Amino acid sequence: MMDALSVVRQLRDLASEPQNREVIVQDQGCLPGLVLFLDHQNPDVLLATLQTLRYLAELSPNISTMKNELGMMVSLENLTGREGLSIDITALAKEGLDSTDTRGLCEEALLKVRGVISFTFQMASKRCTVRIRSDLPTESLASAIAATKVLSAQQVVKNEAGEDVFIPLNPCGGEVQQNSALPDYLPEEEESPEKEVDRAVSRTTAKQDSNGSWLNAAAGFLTKTFYW
Repeated sequence: MMDALSVVRQLRDLASEPQNREVIVQDQGCLPGLVLFLDHQNPDVLLATLQTLRYLAELSPNISTMKNELGMMVSLENLTGREGLSIDITALAKEGLDSTDTRGLCEEALLKVRGVISFTFQMASKRCTVRIRSDLPTESLASAIAATKVLSAQQVVKNEAGEDVFIPLNPCGGEVQQNSALPDYLPEEEESPEKEVDRAVSRTTAKQDSNGSWLNAAAGFLTKTFYW
């Protein structure tokens, strides 16, 4: 029997693997169910749901789908103001709101810069790894980010002790060369190894409760789509 917490925790564990994130968001039942659980009274369910959403947002194409999901942004906003919740839950909800907006702005700015080859986000540490042509000054990236009016860029390097050191990146002051049309490539670089499927699919049913229909759908999705 699968209850709400076990279903969400399984989704969270699957979402922690980069190759699963697209499949989960594309499924017609998963996002609506996760939105439903953002109003759940069990703090453990809330925490696991928010952790799942944060993982899913690591894949760039998922962000617009998640932002447009009915009730998603409203439920996250409600969580940030809901009384009696732990700091972990409210902080995660706020991070979910901030990361979708911030990442969208950053991505839009980088896509316009001529000479940017690809970029990968690490939202938990608020970092973006950018591959650029050798003739593109890093100051041009700083200018593009500064043009958003709400973001600024710092370069992260490691010192002799292996510790991260932040170096301010000053805008170049000149005009940044922009792409006349958006480049035809995927900005994210993520390895997507196929999961081994030599194990049998287990059959499971969800416990019927107030969210029973979604739990059944989610349990079916988990067992049909993923292998253990």
